[in-house]
Amino acid sequence: MGLLRIIMPPKLQLLAVVAFVIAMLFLENQVQKLEESRGKLERAIARHEVREIEQRHTMDNPRQDVGEELDDIIILYNRVPKTASTSFTNIAYDLCAKNKYHVLHINTTKNNPVMSLQDQARFVKNVTTWKEMKPGFYHGHVAYLDFTKYGVKKKPIYVNVIRDPIERLVSYYYFLRFGDDYRPGLKRRKQGDKKTFDECVAAGGSDCAPEKLWLQIPFFCGHSSECWNVGSKWALEQAKYNLVNEYLLVGITEELEDFIMLLEAALPRFFRGATELYRTGKKSHLRKTTEKKLPTKETIARLQLSEIWKMENEFYEFALEQFQFIRAHAVREKDGELYLLSKSFFYEKIYPKIN
Repeated sequence: MGLLRIIMPPKLQLLAVVAFVIAMLFLENQVQKLEESRGKLERAIARHEVREIEQRHTMDNPRQDVGEELDDIIILYNRVPKTASTSFTNIAYDLCAKNKYHVLHINTTKNNPVMSLQDQARFVKNVTTWKEMKPGFYHGHVAYLDFTKYGVKKKPIYVNVIRDPIERLVSYYYFLRFGDDYRPGLKRRKQGDKKTFDECVAAGGSDCAPEKLWLQIPFFCGHSSECWNVGSKWALEQAKYNLVNEYLLVGITEELEDFIMLLEAALPRFFRGATELYRTGKKSHLRKTTEKKLPTKETIARLQLSEIWKMENEFYEFALEQFQFIRAHAVREKDGELYLLSKSFFYEKIYPKIN
């Protein structure tokens, strides 16, 4: 460049420098394109190798067909009362013929969520060995049951939905008196009692007592006696543990559509078409409790003084946090709508190489 300054005029020197810079940028761009092309080629080779491995695995193990494995799946929805459970199970019923799976209701005597030891053993055996009912979607008001205690290797996939504790209790209170629009002619247990929820709380009634809030924790805690000991901190921690470790997904009543969308993405064998059905269906999500009156702020404040409410609300907030975390890593919002993220991983550097 020193020689150029002596021989070449300043304008030509400037042009030479510009040309040099352009040439370097061009070369850098070409190198970047080559790196991108190499990356694409490596990914294509990796995908090809994965397909060949899968094909070879299928030929070597014909009985381990993916379709057969999916047909062996059992989903267990141990539904908590008055959390939109009927709305959700109606979706499962509407889709079962189309998606080719079975739906079975677990009808326990007097809706008792705790099974006897012998019934637990019978139920575990039925669910795991009843081949004619696989794939199957079981639902009922039953507390969480640990299948591994009975020597079962392949456990069912647990899902559930929970609700704001006070909203759930208010809904259940009016449901017992007035029913809902799903079966309006059915006589309910407290039919004829016209007392509002506010009046019940003010009078210290048993149907609206803080102890009645204790339900979602024991449903997730399970069949241990301590789970049903109202106000048990051990039960709260066990319920949290089970929610995180034993459930594929726990949704929130207030965000039921998002729960259904995530289930469709994770378990399309069962829930393909569920989101669209929920949005457009005529009956699946229309069940509403009749004559329900929202409680006053004073009534809510009175219930919130209870330690039982604080624990149930802690569990609800914990479940909500878990659900929102899962959703945040699975969807993106655009123009007010949620969209599922596409696959964001692939396999590479697969060894040994296939000849």
